[in-house]
Amino acid sequence: MVIELDVSSSLCPECQGSTVIVQERGETVCQQCGLVVRERGLDISHSGIRAYSKHEKDRKERTGSPMSILMPDIGLSTVIDRTKIKNPDLRRAAKWNTHLSWEKRNMLMAITELKRIGGNLNFPERVKKSAVRLYKEVFKRQLLRGRSINGMVAACAYYACKDEKVPITLQEILEEASINDNIVKKCYKILVRELNLKISHIDPVTLIPRYCADLNLGIEVEKEAMKVLRNFILKTSISGKDPKGLCAGAIYLVAKLRNVKVSQKDISRVISVTEVTLRSRYKELLRNISINFESSN
Repeated sequence: MVIELDVSSSLCPECQGSTVIVQERGETVCQQCGLVVRERGLDISHSGIRAYSKHEKDRKERTGSPMSILMPDIGLSTVIDRTKIKNPDLRRAAKWNTHLSWEKRNMLMAITELKRIGGNLNFPERVKKSAVRLYKEVFKRQLLRGRSINGMVAACAYYACKDEKVPITLQEILEEASINDNIVKKCYKILVRELNLKISHIDPVTLIPRYCADLNLGIEVEKEAMKVLRNFILKTSISGKDPKGLCAGAIYLVAKLRNVKVSQKDISRVISVTEVTLRSRYKELLRNISINFESSN
């Protein structure tokens, strides 16, 4: 390795000797006594250099991709180019270097599956990172023995969505997960029990804006449906009730009172509930709350 030296005019505080800058390490060293006068110096020689094309960017960039928990090795792995190695022993060693350990292979499969589910459901970055942290904790405690990797990934993704207050339901994750529904539910129970996690419930009110957008309903219907459902939650226990059913009943109730033409069939299809559930929640909302809308022009 060639170390570039830059002769500096500053003097050593110990022996008054001349100093040099070691560019490779960012240190200022005395030539006579070897004292490190300064360390971790910033290289500003490349600051302000611009790249106007991909070729210039590849040629001028001096750093790799940033570290990320969403990469199995956090982006710190080293890849050895075997094409330029002539020594057979070194080629054999480089070949063995490409073999992944079980831990890395497991994380690669898990993160790939998480990215697939997250990409289809538009997970925010914070949800993906939270799910990966949960999965790593599960792997560290050896809770994956005899259990499905994809099932545990889906369970971690669901808990992360609930913990980060992202309005994505279990049914939506189950539809995207490449594993049986019961396996995902069992993995979720194990995740909560073994890691002593606090179970947080999805607020049905946060689901209404998305469903109203999918049904092409106006902002007035959306606001009133959220208000109706919020009042219902304050007055009545919703334990054991499907959040999607409550959303469907609130949207249908407001749409009917506002004379907005939307059928029970359309609401059931978009929200993925049965029409029987929709009517049951609609009648329950009528019984337990009083409707008082302001007249609109």
